[in-house]
Amino acid sequence: MDDFALFAGSASPHLGAAVAAYLGQPLGASETLRFSEGNLFVRVGENVRGRDTFLIQSTAFPANDNFMELLFWIDALKRASAASVTAVIPYFSYAKGDKKDEPRVSIRARVCADAIEVAGADRVVTLDLHTPQVQGFFKIPVDDLYALPVLCEAVRAKGLATLVVVAPDTGFAKKARLWADRLGAPLAIADKRRTDHSETAEVVELMGDVDGRAALIVDDFTVSAGTLVEAARVLESRGAGPIHAVVTHGLLTGAAVDRLANSPLQTLFITDSVETQPTALPPNVEVVSVAGLFGEAIHRIARRESISVLFR
Repeated sequence: MDDFALFAGSASPHLGAAVAAYLGQPLGASETLRFSEGNLFVRVGENVRGRDTFLIQSTAFPANDNFMELLFWIDALKRASAASVTAVIPYFSYAKGDKKDEPRVSIRARVCADAIEVAGADRVVTLDLHTPQVQGFFKIPVDDLYALPVLCEAVRAKGLATLVVVAPDTGFAKKARLWADRLGAPLAIADKRRTDHSETAEVVELMGDVDGRAALIVDDFTVSAGTLVEAARVLESRGAGPIHAVVTHGLLTGAAVDRLANSPLQTLFITDSVETQPTALPPNVEVVSVAGLFGEAIHRIARRESISVLFR
């Protein structure tokens, strides 16, 4: 039951190695080549005939290249006669494109789901999908893991007293309530307004008492860190402090790094679901590994055991 093969694509080599270390087995031999015109080539370097295989590959920086590489890995493993291929996607970049909310636009997450299935994946394992309905775009099983237990332990280690959990917008309030319940803290909600497709939004109001409390802003991902930093400044103006933030997926560009370095945020906790950020992370960003979470999920899938027990 433990005879499975584990591989990592070029977007997740460090997380892949950490998962392999957790499982006590080496990563499978593999190779990714990039030709001068941008063409990708992948090669499985060992026999996988009749074996269950797991391929760890995130899809960010660059999202399209890494997504195409994921498809090529799935196809290569299927053509090598693997018994099954599980695509482990720590960050599924197009999950935000889950609906047709304006005329003449693509439902990008559905297109990606179709492509993953056609390539030959038998199962998908991912982490904190932006919206849970994306699971319904697949006809194959999808295990959407939650980083909340791992990140809550990192927050507890800070020993924050009189903590208040802050949702960055009303849409995240339900998930933020889970954080508040687990940490035994009250909940406050920021009212965020976004007027276009830019990666910034404006915090226009704050609902809840934060004066004299340590604040923890929670969200599933951040790209520009604009909302986090603006929310932190609003919290600071309302008497909160110290102010921390936690997000599962830290998609931090150069602009985000500059904002964070000059913000009221003492700490931003992120996971290692993305490890290809284009610039070095600032000192106030703390990376929490989810290798153990993925490793345990892979172990349980290989043994045909329940994954839901990890989150009870």
